Amino acid sequence: MHSSWIPRGNYIESNRDDCTVSLIYAVHLKKSGYVFFEYQYVDNNIFFEFFIQNDQCQETDTTTDKWVKLTDNGEWGSHSVMLKSGTNILYWRTTGILMGSKAVKPVLVKNITIEGVAYTSECFPCKPGTFSNKPGSFSCQVCPRNTYSEKGAKECIRCKEDSQFSEEGSSECIERPPCTTKDYFQIHTPCDEEGKTQIMYKWIEPKICREDVTDAIRLPPSGEKKDCPPCNPGFYNNGSSSCHPCPSGTFSDGTKECRSCPAGTEPALGFEYKWWNVLPGNMKTSCFNVGNSKCDGMNGWEVAGDHIQSGAGGSDNDYLILNLHIPGFKPPTSMTGAMGSELGRITFVFETLCSADCVLYFMVDINRKSTNVVESWGGTKEKQAYTHIIFKNATFTFTWAFQRTNQGQDNRRFINDMVKIYSITATNAVDGVASSCRACALGSEQSGSSCVPCPPGHYIEKETNQCKECPPDTYLSIHQVYGKEACIPCGPGSKNTQDHSVCYSDCFFYHEKENQSLHYDFSNLSSVGSFMNGPSFTSKGTKYFHFFNISLCGHEGKKMALCTNNITDFTVKEIVAGSDDYTNLVGAFVCQSTIIPSESKGFRAALSSQSIILADTFLGVTVESTLQNINIKEDMFPVPPSQIPDVHFFYKSSTTTTSCINGRSTAVKMRCNPAKLGAGVISVPSKCPAGTCDGCAFYFLWESAEACPLCTEHDFHEIEGACKRGFQETLYVWNEPKWCIKGISLPEKKLSTCETVDFWLKVGAGVGAFTAVLLVALTCYFWKKNQKLEYKYSKLVMTTNSKECELPAADSCAIMEGEDNEEEVVYSNKQSLLGKLKSLATKEKEDHFESVQLKSSRSPNI
Repeated sequence: MHSSWIPRGNYIESNRDDCTVSLIYAVHLKKSGYVFFEYQYVDNNIFFEFFIQNDQCQETDTTTDKWVKLTDNGEWGSHSVMLKSGTNILYWRTTGILMGSKAVKPVLVKNITIEGVAYTSECFPCKPGTFSNKPGSFSCQVCPRNTYSEKGAKECIRCKEDSQFSEEGSSECIERPPCTTKDYFQIHTPCDEEGKTQIMYKWIEPKICREDVTDAIRLPPSGEKKDCPPCNPGFYNNGSSSCHPCPSGTFSDGTKECRSCPAGTEPALGFEYKWWNVLPGNMKTSCFNVGNSKCDGMNGWEVAGDHIQSGAGGSDNDYLILNLHIPGFKPPTSMTGAMGSELGRITFVFETLCSADCVLYFMVDINRKSTNVVESWGGTKEKQAYTHIIFKNATFTFTWAFQRTNQGQDNRRFINDMVKIYSITATNAVDGVASSCRACALGSEQSGSSCVPCPPGHYIEKETNQCKECPPDTYLSIHQVYGKEACIPCGPGSKNTQDHSVCYSDCFFYHEKENQSLHYDFSNLSSVGSFMNGPSFTSKGTKYFHFFNISLCGHEGKKMALCTNNITDFTVKEIVAGSDDYTNLVGAFVCQSTIIPSESKGFRAALSSQSIILADTFLGVTVESTLQNINIKEDMFPVPPSQIPDVHFFYKSSTTTTSCINGRSTAVKMRCNPAKLGAGVISVPSKCPAGTCDGCAFYFLWESAEACPLCTEHDFHEIEGACKRGFQETLYVWNEPKWCIKGISLPEKKLSTCETVDFWLKVGAGVGAFTAVLLVALTCYFWKKNQKLEYKYSKLVMTTNSKECELPAADSCAIMEGEDNEEEVVYSNKQSLLGKLKSLATKEKEDHFESVQLKSSRSPNI
């Protein structure tokens, strides 16, 4: 398909795809002047630049800022630039960045005016649909509705009033078709004194159909009465036909009178619109079309009892606008609210019924600076709820814009396509009303029942209604402060801020592994880590990269990762987070930008766009690979080269989208790699080169030496040197490979006294000689004693043989004169050491026998 700028009557429209298209106009000025034009630029997914070149194709210094600013939806902005005398070539250039299937909203330009042209070479006839009734006119005028003109007309010709019609700027009249159900709509009248509302039917203006032809339908009769819906919560009916807000300090559910809040409670202020009989006072509706004014003054939305729905409009490509204005948001009295914490939220329930390419846009304007599209839904969508969280106390305007088709057509083929909003709820709204009361803290010296604000991080104790600080390692819920259960425990490895507003990691982590304590210090990685992957290409061949910023830990829980839109310096080193003057900045723990390189589209520098928040809430840090339904699969990253466990940081985003109904989540795997010094290297799974496989869960691997545990005494060993001259050195060295960093240092080498080897050899020789002499002496002693025993035994045997027939004399217990005690010997069947020695000496083999103790009485003459 050919991409180009397309004329649309009184404006020109840019391309809708991701091609780069330029609108070029060359003019030669006799004197200096300027160029002025009006434009609509509402979609930041398209780059719009205006610049000027001279006849040498050099950019002039008059276009110092060639990037055109965004405009609010439905509003025309203006842009003017000075022109030098001579040749000026004007460029209006657009480049769409189409990452999904949805087309970008085009840029519209009209009323291009150039001052400084000294003359014109010729006059041009007015084009069809315009006229000029005065000679020397600067421009032609557009023919009004129900008239037409041909080329070069001096006046417009009226159509036949009963049978023909025409739009503004028409070159011919069209026959009026028969009226159908698409040509009228119904409304509900305000409630009357009887509590009834009437259903009224009206023709869509301007009426272009006929009722007096065959097959034409008539307008249904109006006036059918129905019971009025009740008042919305926080409002009451005092017997009149309208609902009024409850006075300050009171509440109502919409069906009963307003009542004062009980002692110890305060009104829960906000807005809850769920009954639609009349449009609330802080809401308004309108209709807008960039190409015509047919729907100007029409109501873009109509109330319908239990819902509010898009109106008929003038044509299918109208924008049907619904606005809600809230002057500010503030937390309840008992919650002072920490900086950056949630102040309120807006929730709406809706559905779309479409047969074409309809789109519902939800937009937010802060302090009336610029309207940005927060979310959009295309096609038919089932009944669902969407929530937008408010973090800032400012004036907000919320806008719902519905367009049946974005094609440039002025008919009403899709009049039955519509959006229905069933309820809109805004919490903690300034000047809001109350449908209920909630507990509040009372002062220590109670005077009446006035509520007092609790300090940050304090909840209301149920028994006393006094403020009490949350326990350590907990944060205070943003939805309730009543009871200790309002203090929510922090995730693993995290701690609370001083005001208990959020939990965060202080960059220190502790883990027990196999009776060994591992301590991690990620402080040197607390500054923002960046990673760019790609390149990738769109369907039209546009090269782009994904650029990620990660704020890992520390900084008292502040979101230090910054991403930007539509600027040439995407590193954002000089910008302060939270600056009101920088609306294209987003801050988070993890964010992503789409980078268009300069060579891809002929830009002077790389561009950053489509910045999104991937994580704004810290969940915890653990060695486990799963936390709160976030799971890092084992095959997602390569296996670690060591036994040191990886540490995982888990985050989530509080904002939901149509594709991520539970919000986005992010997991960062920290891996010890001594070879990656400093900030290390960040990578994404090979299976998901964009960091995500489904667009909702993002995964990163961060390898660095700073991700190693702190060194302990288990990470080194000692080596003892040789003993030299009575001294010995002991050295301490790291275990290889070294899987730790910082922590304890290696001990200094140790010098100790020692004994040399020669000394011990001498000692050993002396001990050996002494042992040998001792063994020889013992052997001789026992051998000599054995000889005595043998002699006595042989004597005894001889005496026995000589006196076989004689009775032996009685043994005497006395010791004869000349005998020693030592002659009393006890024999046993166990061979003694002496026996063993004797056996070896005589080599005699004798049978052993059991011996008994012998005490011989020997004659004195033996």
